[in-house]
Amino acid sequence: YRFLLPQAFSHGAHLHHCYTHFTLLYSSSQSNNFCFYTQDYPKTAVPTNIFTERGSNIVVINPGSANIRIGLAQHDTPFNIPHCISRRTSQLQKRNAQDQMLNSQVTTAQHMERERAYDIVASLLRIPFLDEEVANNSYPRKMGRVDAYPPQNNMKEPVFTWTDVFEKSVPHSSTTEEDVPNEGDTSESPTLKESKIKVEPNSSERKYREYICGEEALRIPPTEPYCLRRPIRRGHLNVSQYYPTQQVLEDLHTIWEWILVEKLHIPHHERNMYSAILVIPETFDNREIKEMLSIVLRDLRFGSAVVHQEGLAAVFGNGLSTACIVNIGAQVTSVICVEDGVVLPTTQISLRFGGEDISRCLLWTQRHHQTWPPIRTDALSKPVDLLLLNRLKESYCQIKEGEVEAVAMVHSYEDGMQPGSHKTRLTALNVPPMGLFYPMLLVPDVYPPPPRSWFNDYDDMLEDTWHMDFPGGGAYPMWESYPVFQTKPKKEDIIGLAEAITKSILLTGRIELQRKLFCSMQLIGGAALIYGLIPAVEERVLHAIPSHEAIDTVEVLQSRTNPAFVSWKGGAILGILDISREAWIHREDWIKNGIHIGSGRKHKDSCYLQAQAMCYLNS
Repeated sequence: YRFLLPQAFSHGAHLHHCYTHFTLLYSSSQSNNFCFYTQDYPKTAVPTNIFTERGSNIVVINPGSANIRIGLAQHDTPFNIPHCISRRTSQLQKRNAQDQMLNSQVTTAQHMERERAYDIVASLLRIPFLDEEVANNSYPRKMGRVDAYPPQNNMKEPVFTWTDVFEKSVPHSSTTEEDVPNEGDTSESPTLKESKIKVEPNSSERKYREYICGEEALRIPPTEPYCLRRPIRRGHLNVSQYYPTQQVLEDLHTIWEWILVEKLHIPHHERNMYSAILVIPETFDNREIKEMLSIVLRDLRFGSAVVHQEGLAAVFGNGLSTACIVNIGAQVTSVICVEDGVVLPTTQISLRFGGEDISRCLLWTQRHHQTWPPIRTDALSKPVDLLLLNRLKESYCQIKEGEVEAVAMVHSYEDGMQPGSHKTRLTALNVPPMGLFYPMLLVPDVYPPPPRSWFNDYDDMLEDTWHMDFPGGGAYPMWESYPVFQTKPKKEDIIGLAEAITKSILLTGRIELQRKLFCSMQLIGGAALIYGLIPAVEERVLHAIPSHEAIDTVEVLQSRTNPAFVSWKGGAILGILDISREAWIHREDWIKNGIHIGSGRKHKDSCYLQAQAMCYLNS
């Protein structure tokens, strides 16, 4: 195989000056040894050894709106942890988990559009229309609380337990040597120590934990004085007038610090011996990328870091060079095309819906058909209910013709009551996933935009020229249709998934590349695991292509690894194979110089500063 190894930032277009050519040869069909030739330096190594040796001190961080995937590059799979934190509040200011100023009300017009979208989907899936369903099911379905009767078999549901919000008490009043750090010891950051305050020996009250991260934060009883915060929402930092920037960044730092110490067991004082790879979604803006990089280098104290774009990392994660990447996340779906290991920025399209919207649509569908138990299920104000809906979606939702029903166990978590279990028959389970193609069926929640001052970024990190000369002649007007960053955030299209894929590929403008991309579509993200989604995408994309286009074949490539972790794995591969590390940013340089524009390190090949957020000068 011959491939290009990016030695500079992996975003942008045509990093031909920043790439090192490698030739990858198998020494024999019986051997797994690789032979790398770069300039005059040959090196033979077993691939497993390469990952073990070079990946042992590289941490790959792939932050998302709902989950963060993080782990050492040498590992096969990362930790997949809910990207949230619950902080203790006073009893007077008690607020259960909720988003800041979230508009979750469905208007009358949206409700009518949702019903029309349901009927369109029903005709395609050959199931009864919504009015026909209501007429045929005017009688209430029988549902009962399972735990109210003796068990009929030995099948046991997993036992649900609420999170223990209190600190573990110290058995002895005397302090051990482990509890007292040596002078100058910085094995734990002050942020992490805050959550490990021990109970006073003579204290008769139990002490609340100051903060709780990950899935434990979603299982806190609603009666406890905690408020859930999600620092990232719909592909952007969740900044608003009620969730200030500093608080958002502090929550990000706390969550990542907790994962590094508790999950990866990397103490604070050893962090400078590690490097970090940030695999960033395409939805993030320029300033958001810089703030995350500051957290990694300044606060988490990594020795060096580099940023890769999620779409490009996904291509390398599946061993491809050219593909149309369709990332179906929890709250955002993005489409972007990659040619020969280079991202084409003008093809990037963001859709503000994802897997969580499918889960909420599942709840609406069941309530409309009167199959949902008479319990108060709220995916927004009760995070544990969202966990339930996500589990039901992953277990039962699929795309295929005909009526799809299943008997499922639905759990209830009512205030002041023990968790209950309800056995019911769910119906129309093939309708919610079709919301990816008909967004009006999902009715995404409205998140308030950040204050206008948030977008005033005075660090000019854009290219010096607005047009660039590419090999083969001609200038590419890359910025003509790009919205000015200082005035508004990125544009998000309100179209279905098939139309977004077709629009993204056709924006490339070259018929040969278009044909190649239509036959090299790749679905990644957690929602990509929905059964029947691949043939549905192929069928609808083929019908979405305009009749005057000379394209008659489409294909979705099967993912070689878990679609939810493809981008993370690609980031690990890019980091391990990046031998020279010319574009990596060192902690000292970032803290002293920050963004420093100069001809010495200004990458003229990066056409998208979002792509090269850190045009930094090592002066």
